[in-house]
Amino acid sequence: MSDQLTRRDFAIRTAGFGLAMGLVPAATLAEAEQASRSETSPTVADPYSLVDPELLPALKQFPASFDLSAETVRQFRQMPGTPPLPAPTPQPVERHIPGPPGAPEVRLWVVDPAPLEKGKPLLLHMHGGGFMMTGPGWMPLLQEIATECHCVVVSVDYRLAPETRYPGSLEDNYAALKWVHAHAAELDIDRSRIAVGGESAGGTHAASLAIHARDRNKEDVPICFQLLIYPALDDRTGSSEPAPPPVGHFLWTPSANRFAWSSLLGVPAGSSKVPVAAVPARVASVAGLPPAWIGVGAIDLFAEEDMEYARRLVHASVATELLVVRGAFHGFDILVPDAEVSKQFSASWKSALRKAFATSS
Repeated sequence: MSDQLTRRDFAIRTAGFGLAMGLVPAATLAEAEQASRSETSPTVADPYSLVDPELLPALKQFPASFDLSAETVRQFRQMPGTPPLPAPTPQPVERHIPGPPGAPEVRLWVVDPAPLEKGKPLLLHMHGGGFMMTGPGWMPLLQEIATECHCVVVSVDYRLAPETRYPGSLEDNYAALKWVHAHAAELDIDRSRIAVGGESAGGTHAASLAIHARDRNKEDVPICFQLLIYPALDDRTGSSEPAPPPVGHFLWTPSANRFAWSSLLGVPAGSSKVPVAAVPARVASVAGLPPAWIGVGAIDLFAEEDMEYARRLVHASVATELLVVRGAFHGFDILVPDAEVSKQFSASWKSALRKAFATSS
């Protein structure tokens, strides 16, 4: 299996980047355009005109929008996962660790690119999937990160919404963070070089974990860096705060965002009932957080909230790099990995991660 085919399969089948076409009836191009216009401001007559030309053919294979529901989540969860890339690519190893008090064990996937090497950096990874699903093809991504960034990757199979509401998944991720710190010698890692990161909902979890670890600093589980790949950071986007006209037309829409956040929180997204600590954008202060890389497409639903979060970090004197990609929608780099904008995007976050590890040693 080639890396290109694996990454494309990852895109088509991972809910964090858009549900598989098999979950909703395939739309003709005319139907897709009509569905898109139904949510479009008159100021954006044709949302497709904003898309980078290299990304457009693949995008038009998808319905312009879909209804995220309990049924589509159920169908998605039944889909088989994509297997890891074969050896000599480093192989994922399944581990089970104690969960939060009173909760089940937490499953981890560990990918070590150099088992005989000591003092390696580590990325604690949280997968995407709209808070409710597990990316079935995320194993090849973990292998890619471990190989290209020469770090141990530990990915957390946190409990999913709506069966587990906030703060269950956060507690699972924090248990994993404490475990990698406590087992640094066993993992042959340098505990001063532990980063957190994820894509889409995984980026949400990574940002929340960085905040939680800061607020519980007495437990001494420092994080050197946060890698936030088009993260969902504000439950109010598409609910109490309408999305700006140019964004959120493709693959991840305002309605999907409302459903996902409400499923995680257990209360309506955007409402006054939302716990402030559950949403990175609602947290009063971002001072003292680890350095960050934030990347997002300019027409991704999360573009504005990601830029605002980066602004807050900069104002709080947190070293921050922000990349906004013209003409790019949610998950563009996975859907069309060979596009020039995708290659530049992936190179940027990998370079940022490697630099963070180098400067933290």
